[in-house]
Amino acid sequence: MDAKYLEKFDWMARRLEELSIAVAQPDIIADLPRWQSLLRERAALEPAVSAYHDYQKLTGEIADARELSEDPELGETAREELKRLEAQVPPLEQALLLHLIPRDPDDDRNVILEVRAGAGGDEASLFAAMLMRMYLRYAERHGLTAAVLSVNDTEIGGVKEAVLSVTGRGAFSRLKYESGVHRIQRVPVTEANGKKQTSTATVAVLPEMEDVEVDIKPDDLRIDTYRASGHGGQYINRTDSAVRITHLPTGLVVTCQDEKSQLKNREQAMKVLKSRLYDLYRTKADSEYASNRRAQVGTGERNERIRTYNFNEGRVTDHRIGLTLYRVDAIVDGDLDEIIDALTLDEQARKLRELR
Repeated sequence: MDAKYLEKFDWMARRLEELSIAVAQPDIIADLPRWQSLLRERAALEPAVSAYHDYQKLTGEIADARELSEDPELGETAREELKRLEAQVPPLEQALLLHLIPRDPDDDRNVILEVRAGAGGDEASLFAAMLMRMYLRYAERHGLTAAVLSVNDTEIGGVKEAVLSVTGRGAFSRLKYESGVHRIQRVPVTEANGKKQTSTATVAVLPEMEDVEVDIKPDDLRIDTYRASGHGGQYINRTDSAVRITHLPTGLVVTCQDEKSQLKNREQAMKVLKSRLYDLYRTKADSEYASNRRAQVGTGERNERIRTYNFNEGRVTDHRIGLTLYRVDAIVDGDLDEIIDALTLDEQARKLRELR
């Protein structure tokens, strides 16, 4: 391994030792925010330093085996051991380098996930509803908590727009790859002549922000309340519990009617607004930020897509990495692991190339 990388790991090992001593000091423990900050830093360094110690142990064993390989009596056994040990070096170095990749600071955040019907009329709304269920099932499979914050549905069971909250460890790190235009190809249930149709839906995945991270002035908000409604416009309660919040400087509008309590709907709507504002502000600061909502979802036209779900052929293709899987039913039921794992590995490989 390159000496410059080894120097970085040497520094990490020294820093971890310093932190382990620091967090045990009474004056630092008494300063709760500082103590918690140092604990987080230590926890972040521990996996990298542990892997580095494994690498040092392996290189030491290789040096010993290489020395013994010259021994007249033990040479043959040592050379076999040396061959076995050296085979472990490339994968261990690869795993070690992954610890040097800058980590997305939002990876451990909860998620605001938005699904919108795109091109394709009723079929697009049915596809959006399918995607919403897919993410709810995915969250359930992984022990994440998902809730529907707001949904604008259609009389035939479709969804024009839905906003979900997904909470749990690593929610954003897994779901962030879902942002973009999704395309479906199938014979719609609404199609009388059996002709295949292509429709789209857009997905945006935003990290949920905490109160301290986005400053919103009360004078910049217009808050309206109205009566929540169900399918076909039928009222589901007799109070004005639904909330619409408009952020006047940016024109962003958020609605929430999932809860019966106006206060809870307002709290949920503010969470969504803060996440959208954070995304907007960070995009302005860094034009290459991948979760730029407009870049994520495009216009929703059929020729823009990150993934295609072809029900006639039973396949799903992720166009970013050229991955095709022939199990569309399982995937739309929330079995996204193979796709998300492949996208994660692809991003790691790209960052490793940049690192080198």
